[in-house]
Amino acid sequence: MAARSQYEELARQLSAVGAVKRGLARILPATCPGGSATVLMLLAKYGEMRITRLAELLAVDMSVTSRHVAHTVESGWIERFPDPADKRSRILRLTPAGDELIDDLTRRTTEMFAHHLTDWSDDEVGRLNALLSRLRDSFSCRGSGGCVPGKHSGDCRAGQADDSYTRTPE
Repeated sequence: MAARSQYEELARQLSAVGAVKRGLARILPATCPGGSATVLMLLAKYGEMRITRLAELLAVDMSVTSRHVAHTVESGWIERFPDPADKRSRILRLTPAGDELIDDLTRRTTEMFAHHLTDWSDDEVGRLNALLSRLRDSFSCRGSGGCVPGKHSGDCRAGQADDSYTRTPE
């Protein structure tokens, strides 16, 4: 286990990540606020899904999710259609315009990181990606999959996916 001072420094470093997030926000098109961009990226990554699943992935209140979804629908980047399994529910799906915007956002983000991390090696960027992924996994442990504090295996979410919320495009 790391020393308390290491955890204190980690907290300071993660607080400072705000500068990176502000940099990312500055490269977004004026018509696409950060919340909308995140909705689009999640739909691109996980495929079509119900708004309840999107709220879970965003880890925000349903009302916040609804506002983001409304903006992306009004902008023509996603569409809502009836869930064949439950006509009362709606499924969210990227439109071709949403796919184009995702391509643009990905390009902008990649160029920003390439510009700011020119003095980083591929290995360093890879290690950062792996460690951030591991950190995120340690905080996203759900269910009783055998995960206990300090002994996270990454297997705790095995079988936790609920296809009634997330669908992969065919």
